[in-house]
Amino acid sequence: MTGSAISYFFMGWTDISLLSLTALGTFAGIYIGAIPGLSVTMAVSILISFTFSWDVNSALALMVGVYMGGVYGGSRSAILLNIPGAPSSISTSFDGFPLAQRGEAGQAIGISTIISGIGGFIGIVVLAIAAPAVAEFALKFAPRDYLLLALMGLLLVGSLSGESMAKGIFAGALGVTLGMVGMDPMTAEGRFTFGSVELLGGIHFVIAMIGLFGLAEALFQLHSLNLKPIKQDVSKIIPSWDVILKYLPLSIRTSLIGVIIGALPGTGGDIASLMAYDHAKRSTKNPSRPFGEGAYEGLIAPESANNAAVGGAYIPMLTLGIPGDAVTAVFIGALFIHGLKPGPMLMIDSPYMFWFMVGNLVLANIFMVLFGLTGIKIFAKLVEIKKGVLIPCIIVLSVVGTYSINNNMIDVYWMLAFGVAGYLMKMFGYQVAPVILGIILGPLMDNSYRQAMLSVNNNVGSFFWDLVSNPLTCILTLVVIFMIISNTSIWRIIKRQVRQAKG
Repeated sequence: MTGSAISYFFMGWTDISLLSLTALGTFAGIYIGAIPGLSVTMAVSILISFTFSWDVNSALALMVGVYMGGVYGGSRSAILLNIPGAPSSISTSFDGFPLAQRGEAGQAIGISTIISGIGGFIGIVVLAIAAPAVAEFALKFAPRDYLLLALMGLLLVGSLSGESMAKGIFAGALGVTLGMVGMDPMTAEGRFTFGSVELLGGIHFVIAMIGLFGLAEALFQLHSLNLKPIKQDVSKIIPSWDVILKYLPLSIRTSLIGVIIGALPGTGGDIASLMAYDHAKRSTKNPSRPFGEGAYEGLIAPESANNAAVGGAYIPMLTLGIPGDAVTAVFIGALFIHGLKPGPMLMIDSPYMFWFMVGNLVLANIFMVLFGLTGIKIFAKLVEIKKGVLIPCIIVLSVVGTYSINNNMIDVYWMLAFGVAGYLMKMFGYQVAPVILGIILGPLMDNSYRQAMLSVNNNVGSFFWDLVSNPLTCILTLVVIFMIISNTSIWRIIKRQVRQAKG
């Protein structure tokens, strides 16, 4: 870094107004992210209209804070209520909520806060050091590679769905089908709309998420209405250095996964956290508890990955002008509004802006940790409220949060339908997370497959040849094949024979 770069890096630290705006944005982002139905994308979009006439540095300071805080904030409700505040927090709920059920909500939130800070810092370091190289690598991904990446995400449901991979695949396929509902992006014709105008806009994944997680969980808790609430241990929130050092190697590995996935245009923290969770489950030999029952490894992996994905998402936005996720797509609009052109020329024409945003991300990450470790005792009281009081509140919040998305009662009806469906799925042993992931990944799979076929003039033979002829695509294809085989009885037989041979 040159002297001028250092001065731009610390601009947000030394200017009291920029410092205050970053702190305010981070604080607001944490609590916006914790409320299901209020997305970070929506918050940043609204901020553009408020900051239109502001100085560009002030506007970006506020929006960067909201972004960083919002990604972390989704873990609060995921841990305490099993209602992810954001799609990137879905994986957090797998072990975060069981920890709260064990009375360890305070420790869970404390560890997730520190680990989120580590993940966010690693993502920012990679952004500052390797932005051009990572962006160049991301450009090598063709549509067929995004198809394989989405397919990998869908196949991961096998490791997230208990003992039955078939149930996980069914739930994921159901989600993909629901993700296809709406207007065809290429032909503008309705798909699975059955003549309904309301369905042309598709089914919003946040609506499905609130119904399948929020309302379904509230209905499911009616079976244990008379159980005494579990007293949460909030005497020790900040984890010891021994705990941090114990999980640091896993946190670094999953943070790097988050950066790489976040740097791929069109992906984001939801896919990154899912892949990080799967990595933790496959690589951890002796977890603190079984995964899905309150394993700290299952909490740490997605939290480090989705925060590291923030730095990753900035890489293609700043160096290529391509959004890494939905929020950075809004950021690109904000930069254009203020007369800046994100892309390869940004580093040449406005190098100060790159280092200013890197410095602001570091500052927002610090504020995230500071604010994240406050208010935990108040938050933890949520799960100590009697279920007879808490369940109606969850249902009301689910309805209000759903209606606030589009101010449309049709969305509320959909949420209620998803809630009942999620309740029935829980009753019959089906996981609801694969449905949400299917809805998110479905459009990506659809668009990537069709673009890949168009690139080979709809020649199926050429398509399959590309899967093995291109080195990057071939590696991804082999990974997909391995994931399929590793979830079958054949793989278990092979592993058993290998152990016997070694013994």
